[in-house]
Order: sequence, then structure tokens, then C-alpha cells
Amino acid sequence: MPSNIKGKDLRNDPRILKALELIDEAVKDQQKNCHKLHGPNPEFENSYKELLKEFGKLRGANVFYPYIGSGIGSGPFVELMDGSTKYDFITGIGVHYMGHSHPGVIKAEVLGALANTTMSGNLQQNADSVELFDLIVKEAKKYGANLDHLFLTSSGAMACENALKMAFSKKSPAYRVLAFKKCFIGRTMALAQITDKAAYRKGLPQTLHVDYLSFYDESDHEGSIKRVEDELSNYFNRYPTEYAAICMELIQGEGGYFVGNEDFFKAIIKKCKEHNVTIIVDEVQSFARTEKLFAFQYFNLDKEVDIVTFGKNTQVCGTLYNADHKPPPGLISQTFTSSNSAISAAKFIIQTIIEENYLGKDGKINQIHEHFSGNLKKLSEKYPDKLQGPFGIGSMVGMTLFGGDFEKSKKFTIKLFENGVLSFIAGSLPTRVRFLAPVGAVEMYHIDEVCELIEKTLVEIE
Repeated sequence: MPSNIKGKDLRNDPRILKALELIDEAVKDQQKNCHKLHGPNPEFENSYKELLKEFGKLRGANVFYPYIGSGIGSGPFVELMDGSTKYDFITGIGVHYMGHSHPGVIKAEVLGALANTTMSGNLQQNADSVELFDLIVKEAKKYGANLDHLFLTSSGAMACENALKMAFSKKSPAYRVLAFKKCFIGRTMALAQITDKAAYRKGLPQTLHVDYLSFYDESDHEGSIKRVEDELSNYFNRYPTEYAAICMELIQGEGGYFVGNEDFFKAIIKKCKEHNVTIIVDEVQSFARTEKLFAFQYFNLDKEVDIVTFGKNTQVCGTLYNADHKPPPGLISQTFTSSNSAISAAKFIIQTIIEENYLGKDGKINQIHEHFSGNLKKLSEKYPDKLQGPFGIGSMVGMTLFGGDFEKSKKFTIKLFENGVLSFIAGSLPTRVRFLAPVGAVEMYHIDEVCELIEKTLVEIE
């Protein structure tokens, strides 16, 4: 029997360590032109148009932006195949938390790729998975939550699907779900029924029975609580014993960057617990975007949550759950839970967030919010007829443009893209423009430059 573990030896092999150094050097050499904004290379104009046209044909629809990346970037900058570099302030709607071509992420992904299999799954997982599970569960339980268990998965939608399966299994025969108006939880057959957007359900058969609650209105604290308590009373009177779960976004991301409130959530949870309703908190977008690692921790809901989903900036996604909701054998299983590279990267990203002063009232996440929001506030005072806000929390920052008009907001994002910044729209009535800055790569001067481009674009839009 060997006296050592060859998998560990492989990662520490001098040839591997030298290869990592060479990869780092090569990336840095190629990043030299990616540290600032510049426009497209005219030589690539025709070929880039053809590439976009062919890609749109293959995928059945054109991309929202004329964006096809070259495969390299530098921090908050990304290079496109037309030779341009742009500020990425939407990060794949919150996926590229550390920015582009981050050396630590690249190293973690390469080491993950050395694993003997490409994918990790329910049947076979490597030691990296054990380390990642331990890290996430410990952090979730840090302030007293009873989230003892974790199931990894390859997407946020599947994390939420698994949460619903656990709740329905536990509460059977209850079959109804509560959710907030304007919520977004996913686009699968089941989740499309919960997501409060009719367009995402067009042509689909009904799979779930969902009833909606009013979200928190910061301008009417007591009224918000009274209103939602009345709505819950009406639902519980109308459908007694029929509710299995409530799906709660604590910060509405896709819905338009509306931020909840601790008293509001606790009032809802109290009534739901009285009626044996499972509390599911969806953190696929909000994880690691407030001063606490989890938003449920920020709102002091540790003792109340039953199931929590997370994803996006972790590269892998997952469902945390308490022992009371442990699924029966066979209910939850997947061939792929994620790639070994993604699992390795996830461990690096989460450890970085915890160890490098990202969290806390004075951490980088709050610093980003204060600086970005301060700049947008000045713009709102300068252009009150065009910009209202800012809105959001932590690294989730948004603004309302032109009274929330969808077409003008969309036009703005496209023009802002042309001027060098990726953003995206969110919500309806009002529509907002939102930003998810690359927390691990952005500096305050980057935010200043982006806000200058926001102002430039505002002036150009009528």
C-alpha cells in the first residue's frame, strides 16, 4: 500500500507548480492591453458582425448585447472578440464575483481540472467537495442557524427545485406555495409558476399553486407589516393546511432591487410557523452581497430559516437544510453536481470573502455600496428628471431612469454598453437599471469612471 496520497502529491508536484507559474506569467502578459477601456478594432468589425450573426442563428435568437468574449479580461475589464475592452458591472448577472482572469480563481480552476474526473456527482465526489461542504455549512451555522446539511447542484434553479421537493415531501399532502409579488426564483416548469412574471409561463401548463404577498415598502414600515399579515390571514383562512412552503427573496434582485426588513420578515415567519409552513430563503443572487455572508444572517433570521438556496458567485449552487427536512432516499439526486474546477474555485472564492475583509460594516462590500451609491445620489440631484435612486444594498446597486420606463431604460443600457459599461435591467413598473460589480476586483476609482460613463450616457439619451 502506498504511504501517501497520490492525488495530493500531484498537486504539489514541482512540474505542476512550475506550470502554474508559467500560466500566471502568460495571463499577465496577455492582460497588458486589458487594464483600461478601449474601443473595437476596425479590422475586426466585419468578422465580429458575422460571428454575432452566426451565433444568433445557432442559438435561435440574438444576444441581448453584441457581446462575445475573447476569453480574457483583467479585474473589472473584459475583452470582446471585436478587440474592445469594457467595464463588466453586471458580471454575468452576478457570477463573476472576482472579476475576469483573477489569478487565484485561475489557479483554483487549474488545480480542480487536475482531478481524475471532469465532473463531481452524487455517486462520486472528491475530497474538495468534503472541504467545500464543511466550509459552507460552518459559515451558514455561524450565528445559530440549524442548517446542518447541504446538497450541491449545478444551477440555482436546481437548488430551488430541490428545496421545494424537500418541503413538499415533508409537508405532504400540502401543495400550495406562498411567494412575494415581483419575485424571481427561476424558469423551470415548476419555478416559472412561482416567478411573478406571466411571460415566463406563456404556453406552459400549471404545475404549482402559488399565492402572492406584498413585499416590504420602506416608506410604510408599519403598513407593510399589517398588509402582509392580513394577506396571510386571508390565505390561511381560505386554504387551511394546504400550504407547504413560502419562498422568500429577502432582497428582490430581478424584481428591481427592493430590500426587505427584519421586522417584516419575522412577522411573516411567525404566522407561517403557526400554520406549519416551511421557510425557504432564496439567496441565489444575494449570497455574499451584504455585510454578512448570507442575507438571512444580515436580517437576523438564523433561528427561523428551514432551507436556504445559494449560488451564482459561488460557481456551484446548493441547498442548505435543517435535519427536520432531510429528504428520503432517492428524492434528491443528480448525475452532475458540478465540475471539479468549479468546486475548487468556489472554495477559493468563499475563503477569500471570509478572510480578506469583504464582510462587516466596514468591509469592502459596504465600501462599494457607499461609494457607488454616493456617486449615483449626486447624479440624481444633478439630473432629477432622469435618474432616481440609488437603490439596493451591498454590492447590489440600482437606479430608476426616466420614471421607470422600460423602453428608455433598455435603450440606456444598450447605449451604456456602447460607451463601455455592462449593466442590465430589472423589474417592471418601475423598470430599474442594476449593477453587480465584481467585488473581488473593483476599486473605487473604477466606480468613479463607471459613474462618469453613466452621466455621459444620461446626457446622450433623450
